[in-house]
Amino acid sequence: MDWKGYTLIYVVLFAFATAQAVVEFTGLVDSAYWLAFAVIMVLSIIKAVGVAAYYQHLRWEPRAVTYLVLGGTTAALALTAAAAYSIV
Repeated sequence: MDWKGYTLIYVVLFAFATAQAVVEFTGLVDSAYWLAFAVIMVLSIIKAVGVAAYYQHLRWEPRAVTYLVLGGTTAALALTAAAAYSIV
């Protein structure tokens, strides 16, 4: 991937981060908390997938490597959720 592609991905990530900040600071969080939470989470997932695919080069790796990373991520999320429930 050339520098134009990386620049485009960077601009998209920057736009999504700006959208997240706009959702946070416009007061949407106070009036419709779960809607704001959902928007921020969806944008965060899109950003994470973009970073993993392009900056960590998973897009061009064999699918087995991508599945290995997804399995590790799923396990980390499951352990985090279990730890969060055990605190309460």
